[in-house]
Amino acid sequence: MYQIKKIAVVALILLASAFQGFAQDSPLKGKRVLYIYGGWDGHEPVQCRDIFVPWMESEGAIVQTFDNLDPYTDTTIMNHVDLIIQQWTMGTITRQQERGLLNAVRRGVGLAGWHGGIGDAFRQNVEFQYMVGGQWVAHPGGVIDYHVDITDQNDPVTAGLTGFDMHSEQYYVHVDPNVKVMATTTYTGEQNFWIEGAVIPIVWKKQYGQGRVFYNALGHVAADFEVPQALEMMKRGIRWASESLEKGPEKWLSPVYPNK
Repeated sequence: MYQIKKIAVVALILLASAFQGFAQDSPLKGKRVLYIYGGWDGHEPVQCRDIFVPWMESEGAIVQTFDNLDPYTDTTIMNHVDLIIQQWTMGTITRQQERGLLNAVRRGVGLAGWHGGIGDAFRQNVEFQYMVGGQWVAHPGGVIDYHVDITDQNDPVTAGLTGFDMHSEQYYVHVDPNVKVMATTTYTGEQNFWIEGAVIPIVWKKQYGQGRVFYNALGHVAADFEVPQALEMMKRGIRWASESLEKGPEKWLSPVYPNK
């Protein structure tokens, strides 16, 4: 099955060249996207695939989907991709697979993901976590009601959006301070009194080598993206990451995440 998909990738690479010279109505138009999904089924990787793959294709992206990590070791794929979307919670990744992924992002391929798909993937791989910019460590209370604050109204990913409520897992993450945070959540202390008032980033951008990395901690299940702001931030972040090879990393003016 993998070899059949590999042949299809070659055809898609040729197809992508047909988009060259066309007006770029969306940053995704003509971009070659590698979409990896799997891992823990509780995060509904198939259902989320069915949200984002059709949308990216509607914007003109050339999307290849895989339910395994083998493409990361395939130079034919990795040398001809603009953007990687990964939704793979927990599980393990081989050294060769991790090396292929890390090297691609270092040289400028964009990476985007949400919730456990990159925020809780490969718990033993600290270089992967360094690339993502954070790692899930807890969601006190499980699925609860909480509020999301938009903290950066100037970034295109969050411009025009206002704070909103979620009924889902409120991710508590250990975060790289050198990320550009656009949304946060504040813990009430109702579940764990010792974290009352803690402000945790949940949507951010960062750089790894020459690559753009976008992360959104929302999206525990596919229904979370029925919240318009959650879906819109993810779409905008994917578009931004897709321009990584084309435009390169951004320069942050204030990389340290804000505190209230």
